[in-house]
This record gives sequence, C-alpha cells and structure tokens, in this order.
Amino acid sequence: MARQDLDPNSQYHYVPTEWVTIVFVVLFSISTIIHLGQMIRWRLWWLLPTVVLCGLLEIAGWSGRLWSSLNVDLRSPFMLQIVATIIAPTPLVAANFVLLGRIIRRLGPRYSRLGPKLYTTIFLTCDIIALIVQGGGGGIASGNSDSDARVGGNIMLGGIIFQLVAIICYAALAAEFLLRYVKDRPFERHNAPDQPRGRTDKHMKILLGGMSLMTLFILIRSVYRTIELADGWNGKVISTQVLFNVFDGAMVTLAMYTLNICHPGCLLHPEEQFQDASENSSAYANEEQKGYAPPMAMNSV
Repeated sequence: MARQDLDPNSQYHYVPTEWVTIVFVVLFSISTIIHLGQMIRWRLWWLLPTVVLCGLLEIAGWSGRLWSSLNVDLRSPFMLQIVATIIAPTPLVAANFVLLGRIIRRLGPRYSRLGPKLYTTIFLTCDIIALIVQGGGGGIASGNSDSDARVGGNIMLGGIIFQLVAIICYAALAAEFLLRYVKDRPFERHNAPDQPRGRTDKHMKILLGGMSLMTLFILIRSVYRTIELADGWNGKVISTQVLFNVFDGAMVTLAMYTLNICHPGCLLHPEEQFQDASENSSAYANEEQKGYAPPMAMNSV
C-alpha cells in the first residue's frame, strides 16, 4: 500500500490510504442509516435536511477519496471530496442551533439573551450563508485553471471563517444561558413572576452533555479546516493525510455518533410526559411553592 509521501506530485500531495477511506465510508453510512431510522421513529423531520444530509455529504466526500485511492490522478473525485467534506458539517451545525432553541424554550427563555425563535433564526441564517459561500467557492475551485482553484479556495476559506465565528458566538451564548439558568439569574427584561423555570432531569443533562461534545468536535474541525485552507493548496497542512483523517473525518464522525447516542427523540419524548408551560405557568408557580415544579414541555419540532 502506497505511503502518503510517495506521490508528492498528486493533487493531494499523497495517495489517500484505501482502507482508511473505506472505514470512514462505512462509519458515516452506519450513522446516517441510524439517524434516518431515529428520524422516522420519533418523527423529527428536521433531521433530514440537517444531520442526515450531513451524513450523505460525508459519504460522498469519503467515496471521492476512496476513488482517488484507486486512481489519484483523476480530478473529479478530488474536487468531489474537497467540496463535500467542506460543506458537510454545516447542516450538522444547524441541528445544534435548532436543538438549543428548543431547550431554551423548555428551561426558560428568561435566561437567554435572545428569544428561542430569534436565536434559531439568526444562527440558521448564518449557517445557510456559510453553506452558500462554501458551496460557491467549491464550484469555482472545481475549474480547470490554477486561478480558479486559488479564488475558489479563498471563498471557501471565507465561508469556513464565517461559520467558525458563528459557532463561537453560539457556544458563548449557550454557555451564558446555562450559567444564568444554573444560578437562577434571569435577564431583568424577562423577570416576570408568571414565567416558569424548567427543570433538568437526567435525560436533559445527557442531551446537554452530548450537545457540548458535538460543539467541541465541530469547533476543532472548523479550526483545522481554517488553518488548512489558509495554508494554501500546496501547504504542509493540506499535504498531511493524518491531519485530515483525525481533525476532519474523526471529528465529524464523533459528532454524528454522539447525536446518535444522545438523541433528542429518545431523551425528550414522548411529548405527553411534559406539561405545556405556557398553559400551566400558574400551576407551576403553586407547585413550586410546595417544593416541586413539573418539567416544561418541549414542543414537537
């Protein structure tokens, strides 16, 4: 089997290792099938254009790398893996944004700097912009000239940086929300006596832990891809296969399987286990005085 440093003249500057590409194709296929089944089981249809789409794009990207391992001189599989693996995690990031909006609604919007709807709208818009920019840059980079590759690479870099900034802002606001919730320090503008404070049961804690891990994995991957593209098509980072395998492939794999395990469907459903907070806020207040407060509902997504 060829070592990655035996073909410095290839588009990758190495030959993708065949067995590694096969492993990632299999891992992403398994996770995507499980996510599809979980989506149908719990009727969470928003997972289709987010997590499932991410899995399909990763399968396409790693299939391109597998194709290149068999014929490294072909340009089509090289561009397929570049574009697909660049944009694939973007829908996965969107899933985190949707989930946090639902969690804020359940635990208490008064602890959030942004309302649940505004929070989701802003960050989903940022995600869509990042997706369009990265996809457009990939399309330009797929041209035949070096100039196209350079311009397209710079556009993709801009999309990655924009997405990285959005993820950092998202993480900061999420951390602020959780800190205010734990310390019971609502924003003054939301400090109304009839607004209930949701309770974190074991399932909610597992989901929050899973979302934190997902965010960390995606953040590591985004930092890596930013450094990779900033280093250029002939840079040392993009020319080192193990870095891509670990900081891109492995990070996205871990993020997807984390959501398989910490799935919102099995952790937050069935819906009838919870009472709707907007309809039962006064009952909540009365029970809270007795030392017990029923958990808030999470509306079906």
